[in-house]
Amino acid sequence: MTTPEAVRPRAVVCLSGGMDSCVCAALAARDFEVYAVHFSYGQRTEARELRSAQEVARITGVRELLPLKIDLFRRIGGSALTDDAIAVPTASDESSIGSEVPVTYVPFRNAHFLSAAVSWAEVLGAKTVFIGAVEQDSSGYPDCRPAYYDAFNQLIRMGTKDGEIRVVTPLIEMRKSEIVRLGVELGAPFHVSWSCYSGETEACGVCESCVLRLRAFREAGAVDPIPYAVASKLH
Repeated sequence: MTTPEAVRPRAVVCLSGGMDSCVCAALAARDFEVYAVHFSYGQRTEARELRSAQEVARITGVRELLPLKIDLFRRIGGSALTDDAIAVPTASDESSIGSEVPVTYVPFRNAHFLSAAVSWAEVLGAKTVFIGAVEQDSSGYPDCRPAYYDAFNQLIRMGTKDGEIRVVTPLIEMRKSEIVRLGVELGAPFHVSWSCYSGETEACGVCESCVLRLRAFREAGAVDPIPYAVASKLH
């Protein structure tokens, strides 16, 4: 007589389709039954990111992917990712990345994402919400700092029915190169992930996100499997 497989706890993963969320999904899939939520919010690479999220979800065995579309960031503007009047800058000086909040910052975006993820977690009976926030060698977004997630968890404790849901950020203190190494170890599907802020067929290779990603793969001694329009010196 075979013993039935133990029922794994549920978790919700915020899945952008980018490098970090790809690793986060692979990490969560080891121990949880994963439900992923993806946001289309008027970003320049909206369609490409959705395809990446769908493929990451399929390959990592996500039980259900919930794609959500929100229009407020496009209407508010103020970010190069959502406002056509603001150009996506090139990262001409790698060493200056993270020294100030860049124009690609989407105002208070992660609070909206987490609120939706926590709402779904409450319905699913999931106690854990994963998000691939990174503070080390990153763009310096204020909603990617550990203190932000400590505060958000306090908000969840006060504002949900049982107060038991917790947002976890397993990558937040890791360098990007360490995230690449972890992803390789986990078999994370980097080949279907997408990090570029402006390209949808080929990654541009020159925006901050591309430069950080290429540097991470180089420092990890790995090859980035996605196509680039510009053969960056970091590639």
